[in-house]
Amino acid sequence: MRRVVALATLALLAGCGLAGGGNSTSGGQLSVVAAEAFWGSLATQLGGDHVAVTNIVSDPHQDPHDYESSPQDARAFASADMVILNGAGYDAWAQKLLDANPKDGRTVLSVAGMIGKQTSDNPHFWYSPTYVDQVADQITQNLKQLAPSDATYFTEQRTKFATALRPYHDLITSIRVQFGGTHIAATESVFNYMSDALGLQIISPPAFMRAISEGGDPPVSSAATFQDQIQNHQVKLLIYNTQTVTSVTTNLKQLAIAAGVPVVGVSETMQPANSKFQDWQYAQLTALQKALKLSPRG
Repeated sequence: MRRVVALATLALLAGCGLAGGGNSTSGGQLSVVAAEAFWGSLATQLGGDHVAVTNIVSDPHQDPHDYESSPQDARAFASADMVILNGAGYDAWAQKLLDANPKDGRTVLSVAGMIGKQTSDNPHFWYSPTYVDQVADQITQNLKQLAPSDATYFTEQRTKFATALRPYHDLITSIRVQFGGTHIAATESVFNYMSDALGLQIISPPAFMRAISEGGDPPVSSAATFQDQIQNHQVKLLIYNTQTVTSVTTNLKQLAIAAGVPVVGVSETMQPANSKFQDWQYAQLTALQKALKLSPRG
């Protein structure tokens, strides 16, 4: 069962959050700590050799909702020049570490705060290509403010990252053109932002998805509706969170396989752990496109 956590004072983490700047590690690099490795991957690519990035949550085999911080994490936050949080309650443990380890001049970027999201909103922002681009722009802006003399370098890194993201964006466009309007199912909300970008329609019962996302038991009626959608082939594939496995979601996965409905696994943490954000996403999108081609459009 996931721990349900509340994010304290989201406004304190809004977007830019700058108070001074120019701090760096002893090697001349800015110290950046990312609560989640997917945002850390962006910071690594955007900062290049001018940043040293520490990722906190990076284990692809662990449910990130269950993460518990350590003294090592606290030390990393305490010495960071820049901290990147997802926000919206997804990493409330990180807010507690920031509160316990104040530092003058530290930049805090909360993705939720930047895009105006609250704790009640779907927190899986990294599955929105629009939000990914916005976060990349904000990281670049913050790095320039922390190290103004390196502004040109960070601009060049942002251009390189845009090029690296191009296949990801192109594949999203291709899937949307080919399969926009297709009905699909999902065990929870992790993929919702991406499904919107792809033009796919998730018709799974919202009550079911919400219960699974919150670590609870879905209403019996919603589970029955979900099963009917699969068995009657009302959906063309099932999106399955590989990091949140329960008896309920496992049963649905097995039901889909038995019914000949393709199952596509997605994760909340980069897989493999040492991959780049765009490579991880591209691989999942490729698997999705292949699965959609197995069934007639509908």
